[in-house]
Amino acid sequence: MSEHARNAEPPVMPLALRIKASPSYRTFKAQFWDDNPLFRQILGVCSALAVTNLVKNTLVMCAAVTLVTACSSCLYALIRNATPARTRLLVQMLIIASLVIVVHLFLGAYMFAVSEQIGAYVGLIITNCLVLGRVEAFATKNGPWLSFVDGFAAGCGYSLVLLLVSLPREILGFGSLCGLAAVPESMPRWNIMVMAPAGFFGLAVVIWVCRGLQLRAQASKARPGGK
Repeated sequence: MSEHARNAEPPVMPLALRIKASPSYRTFKAQFWDDNPLFRQILGVCSALAVTNLVKNTLVMCAAVTLVTACSSCLYALIRNATPARTRLLVQMLIIASLVIVVHLFLGAYMFAVSEQIGAYVGLIITNCLVLGRVEAFATKNGPWLSFVDGFAAGCGYSLVLLLVSLPREILGFGSLCGLAAVPESMPRWNIMVMAPAGFFGLAVVIWVCRGLQLRAQASKARPGGK
């Protein structure tokens, strides 16, 4: 081998490939899309059906769940090695409950009208299987940063589904979007869209579409020449 060949620097991997190969990207993609907590694991359905009649309420709930999931995973990962196995779940619930209380107080102080409408469901984040599930399944085995990314991605995936359900419900049911008129007054309103059954139907349609896209992508990769 020539001296020039020995001293040559190895080729630099393109930035896009480096990002895709990073643990943070893989962790985010897994929870946001591949193993989305709502359309793959069917977690957090209660709030998905309860608050999706208005986009504004949905956005607040999504922000609250994402914040609590990401921060609780990160905080537990910081102390996981110092937590006895017999008190693990108690510590996890204490962290989650403390964060939910902070979020609830913040909404009561700065977004009182929204808090009056969805305050009960914000409190139920403590019992949301999505939050405790990510802490138990991921944060107990990984470091703070990856645990934060995992929780944040799970919250974003949850938010994606809730917004897809909420947008048509408010537009068709109230004729508005975030409180602003979105369709002419002359158009009829679909009263069923603001009722609980519409949440079930909307969630079912979103799950059907998203799973269909996933299965189609998997089939494409399985074919010869698929990437």
